[in-house]
Amino acid sequence: MATKLRPLGGGWQPLLEQAAGALESAGLDVSAMWLDVAARRAAFARLAKFLDLVVAWNARLDLTAARNAAELVDLYLADALVLAARAHASGSIRESWVDVGSGGGAPGFVLGLLEPELRLTLVEPRQKRVAFLRTAVGSLRPSCIEVMGARSDALPPSSSDVAVSRATFSPQEWLAEGARLARRSVWILLARAEPPALPGWQLQQRVDYSWPSSGASRHALEFVPKDATSA
Repeated sequence: MATKLRPLGGGWQPLLEQAAGALESAGLDVSAMWLDVAARRAAFARLAKFLDLVVAWNARLDLTAARNAAELVDLYLADALVLAARAHASGSIRESWVDVGSGGGAPGFVLGLLEPELRLTLVEPRQKRVAFLRTAVGSLRPSCIEVMGARSDALPPSSSDVAVSRATFSPQEWLAEGARLARRSVWILLARAEPPALPGWQLQQRVDYSWPSSGASRHALEFVPKDATSA
């Protein structure tokens, strides 16, 4: 039987550490993301406060389908940690990112908590979720996150360095829209769908991993313009 979601405060920390440790054991390199253990704990403490806010709002807004705390950590941490680790490894942590269809803040808001130097725009058309995201910004005060209540077609072309979206479009639709928005790369998060293709763009890297609690297979694919790889 599913456990009712409830705020855990500091109780989120062991679950976050356990999930991050499982991803590390499976090959995700996060060693360069934090200078020391204290910095890592501070990042997870910020995330714990955010998860409490998610739980509080979920009671009336249905932000997530997670049935228990471990599933919520899967949904919010895993994809964002993979993206943050790859951003750090590529030296792109000071770039501008757009997360389209941010919903309850996964992965974009969490990405901003893990990598505060990223400049993030969270794009979400549903006003109740926009209200949640803006409340989270007001509560946690991340310096890098801006919330935009709109559809992605309201954004001008090439308005961000990197674009990401989760479950808002089909993979093919998102690659096309992400390529319109991004100057440097587009991230696609997949469960079982085949990788899409788009003329002028090519797959730069693929990260295969599993959500720690459920074991669900995940694939993070980064596409870049073909001329970028030949330059």
